Parts: sequence; structure tokens; C-alpha cells
Amino acid sequence: MKITIHIAGRWLYQMRRILATCCIALLAVLIGYKVVFGANGMKVWQGKRAQVNQLQSEIDQKLTEQQQLQHEVDALQRGDASVIEKEAREQLGYVKPGEVVLYEPRAKTDPRTAPAVAENTTQR
Repeated sequence: MKITIHIAGRWLYQMRRILATCCIALLAVLIGYKVVFGANGMKVWQGKRAQVNQLQSEIDQKLTEQQQLQHEVDALQRGDASVIEKEAREQLGYVKPGEVVLYEPRAKTDPRTAPAVAENTTQR
């Protein structure tokens, strides 16, 4: 038995560099895995980066929309006749003499699909 322990001890002593290299390689693989897939790893970072890009594009879109609306407000405050006329036509339905207005027909509501509305109108 003493011979077996002595042989195993000598084998471990001779293989110490290979075992140390294997342990360091295993540690490097584990650290690499943590860096790529961990809670703050590269995959999470890439997802957050994509989210930042999407939110930045939404911000740019909203800023453009805000600038257009501010331009309309400024034109209305200045009393720009063409802008006032446009708003009167769109919001109030005004037309000039001789113009023809076309309305899009609304779909009739089916009383079977909206029974609460039909009951309220018949009770009055």
C-alpha cells in the first residue's frame, strides 16, 4: 500500500505543471463564460445597447414631431391666414362657397352586437 501511495505521489509531482495548466484553463473558461453570459455580460450589454438605440430613435422621432407642432403653434399665434384656414377646415368642417364636401359613410351599428345602446335609445 505504501508503494501505491508513493507511486501516486510521484505521478502527481511529475504531472503538476500539466494539472496546473488544466486548472488555469478551466478557470479561464469559467471566467470567459461569466463575461459573455453572466448578469452583466456581453449578451446583456448588447441587448441594452439595442434598447438604447431604439429609445434614441423614438426620442428623435418625438423631437421632430414636437418641432412640427411648435411650428404650427407659432404660425397660429402669428395669425398666418393659411394655417388658420387649414385648422378651420380640418377641425370645424368649414368650406369655401362653391366647394363640395364628400363625407365617408359610417357603418351602421348592428343592434345585435350592441344591445346596451339599443336599450338606452328605446327607453327614452
